[in-house]
Amino acid sequence: MMRTAFTALALLVGTVLFGSITLLAELLGRPHGPNSIYEKTPRWWASWLLGAAGVKVVVHDEYQLPEGAPRVFMANHVSWFDIPSMIAALPHYGFVAKRELEKIPLFGPAARAVGVIYIDRENRKAAFSAYDDAASKIRAGQPVLVYPEGTRGYSYALRPFKKGPFVLAIGSGAPIVPVVIYGTIEVNPRTEFRASPGTVHVHLLEPIPTEGLTYADRDDLAERVRQRMADCLHAHYGVDPAIEPSRAISGQPMREPEPDFST
Repeated sequence: MMRTAFTALALLVGTVLFGSITLLAELLGRPHGPNSIYEKTPRWWASWLLGAAGVKVVVHDEYQLPEGAPRVFMANHVSWFDIPSMIAALPHYGFVAKRELEKIPLFGPAARAVGVIYIDRENRKAAFSAYDDAASKIRAGQPVLVYPEGTRGYSYALRPFKKGPFVLAIGSGAPIVPVVIYGTIEVNPRTEFRASPGTVHVHLLEPIPTEGLTYADRDDLAERVRQRMADCLHAHYGVDPAIEPSRAISGQPMREPEPDFST
């Protein structure tokens, strides 16, 4: 309980502190770019929060892309702590997130300032416009992270993938780097308000090229990425590669299906 309270306080203080620094830098017209304040504040925030929770992040790097090369990171999503863990593990990247996060005071606008691209999943036209923006940033050399499951899962078994992220990757022509994160459920499970110390493992897998692919290839591409992630989860952690069952099976209420704007 004390660890949870301390982590919650660190989240509040860290968001106010580093979010304010970010917005002040934007107000003063500080330039973006390598080693800018916009790259540093997310790492400070993540380090602050992970330290408060007692979380160590271990990176298993299996891919070799030159720094600055366009790429799309695609990761599984099981916990709110995936966010600071990924910030700590990856080079600076843009992040595609649901628009609801933009409504969080201070956090929302500060996240936009450091490169978060918000997607309105209820508005197909706006969503594709946001993906066009993301594709432009990728082609310019900024990595982008997407969670293709679209929401957090209740276990490490992969949920079905949305198609939008693969349309984005094909449109950018950048390779996809599948990413597997393991250990964040033990730190902060979706079903509980608690934070526990632990070790989080982040696996950066072999990239999958998208050059030459078309919109018609999106389903096959999604399956290739999903299979590579599932193989890693099974090989290292014994996770059943089957799609996560509905919560209704275990007596939990079933989520309403999320709109899929990419079909």
